[in-house]
Parts: sequence; C-alpha cells; structure tokens
Amino acid sequence: MEEKSRLKDGEKGVVLQRDKETYAIAPHLACGVVTPEVLRKLADAAEKYNAAAVKVTSAARIALVGIRPEDIDNIWRDLGIAPGHAVGMCVRSVKACPGTAFCRLGQRDSLGMGMKLDEIYHGMDLPSKTKMGVSGCKNQCAENCIKDVGLHGTKNGWVLTVGGKGTSRPRLADTLAEGIESDEQALELVAKVVDFYKTNAEKPERIGAMLDRIGLDAMKAAVL
Repeated sequence: MEEKSRLKDGEKGVVLQRDKETYAIAPHLACGVVTPEVLRKLADAAEKYNAAAVKVTSAARIALVGIRPEDIDNIWRDLGIAPGHAVGMCVRSVKACPGTAFCRLGQRDSLGMGMKLDEIYHGMDLPSKTKMGVSGCKNQCAENCIKDVGLHGTKNGWVLTVGGKGTSRPRLADTLAEGIESDEQALELVAKVVDFYKTNAEKPERIGAMLDRIGLDAMKAAVL
C-alpha cells in the first residue's frame, strides 16, 4: 500500500489507471521501431504479470496495462528496456512514418531523421510537454499538423512546421521554413527552434501558445 501511494505518473515509467489500483507501463521504442526479440519480451512479460491488456499507443509505444505496483520493478528488470519519458515537461515522443526506407510515396528519409531527433531530444526538459513528428511526404502520416515541431519531405526538401497541438483545444501548426535541402540544415533549424522555445516560453506554455502570444514572425526573425 505504501509503494502504491508513493508512485506518481512518470515515476518508474508508470501511469496510474482508471481503477486507481494498477498501472500501465510503456517502454520507449524509438520512432515505433521494434525487434522480434523485444516483442517476445513484451509478450512474455504480459503473460507472466497478468497484464489486463497490451495496447499500441498513439505515440507508437506498446503499453502493458493493468500492472500491479508490486510487480513494477520486476517487470522492468525482465524487459531490460528503458522506460523513456511518456509524461512530464519534456520531449515525450518523436513519431515518424516509414519514409524512403520503405514507402513508395516517401520523398525524404523520415525514419532516419526521426531516429536522429529521438536520440537528441527524447526526454529533454522543456517549458511544457513537446511532441515531434517526421513524415516522408506531404501526406504527413506522422500527424505533423498537430505536433509542436514537425518535418515533412517534398521533392524540394524538408518543410519545418511549428506550434501544432492536439487535445481538446487543437491548434494547427504554422509553416516556419520550406525547401530545406539537407538533413543537417533541418537539424540545425530544429535546434534553433528548441533554443528559442526554451528562452521565450512561459511555463507551462507549449510552442503554439507561445507563438500566439509573441507571433510567428518573432521566431522567424530569430531562427531563419
């Protein structure tokens, strides 16, 4: 009972469930890429610890739902996977479509770019929760339009969008730059966006809310 009351969302990579008794865990799977070995570990753990459900999340994680508090340490030990950052004022997830690695419509290597962004930014502390999306073409399967930072590919290069948000009061992202020719240039611009956000946002203000307050032109002047 003491362990149960001590745990909070995010502590030990857990999220309290509706019953107020059990937890969900969602190991970090960079850009949703997972190996057969990891899938076997997740399946074995779900059976061993009697998970109520195994759920693919909107952030391309695989959650084990209905975990008892006394089993949390053991299940993480058995999985051997980093919990990641599913909650908190940080970069939570980088969503990426298959891009040119697999998709016939891909114009840019969105999966490769997503992996780079995940390595740099996942878990980075920021003024509010931040989500990133990378799509290989204008179809934007990574839902760039509602991501705080998004890149999507065209035949002329990357397009960088900022300020998108889902939730009950959604906001469509603004286009910050187009025709970004190289991955290196795209990464440099994303870094400038993140630095600008760190400096100018009021906690817990997301990028879109910051832009509504100070204007997109202010970011353009500082970043481009």
